[in-house]
Amino acid sequence: MKKSSILNKELNEVIASMGHTDYLIVCDAGFPIPSDVRRVDLALTRDVPDLQTVLSTIAEDFIAEKIYIAEDVLNNNAPLFNSIKEIYNGVEIEAHPHSEILTTFAKKAKAIVRTGSFEPWGNIVLQSGVDVPKWFDKVGVIVPDYYKDKM
Repeated sequence: MKKSSILNKELNEVIASMGHTDYLIVCDAGFPIPSDVRRVDLALTRDVPDLQTVLSTIAEDFIAEKIYIAEDVLNNNAPLFNSIKEIYNGVEIEAHPHSEILTTFAKKAKAIVRTGSFEPWGNIVLQSGVDVPKWFDKVGVIVPDYYKDKM
């Protein structure tokens, strides 16, 4: 049996397929997922699974180098913002208009994971990163300044 915590076959496939800078969106139950973007639907009923559980579980297997959220989260959903900061400690978070998350980011996403969450503005864009220490561990390879803090 598989060793890591994610049991969902589709979610495992999506994470394994992510490349550097690809977008993975973890969204609430009401997100308008474009028909041409891969959907991993985990929603069962209201708040099952909830957004924080799915984000935490994905964080165990997925390296996020940047996170995009709706501007509304900053002023109107502090509990969500605080949980994102806790789960992805040290990862840069950038706010954009909610309409941009629903359209521009959604169209560019490699996949969208739908939760059962009824969380206002609960649509989190994770930008795929790299495991910096593993990429720069060869003798003679110089770590660029923008990655030094991740070593």
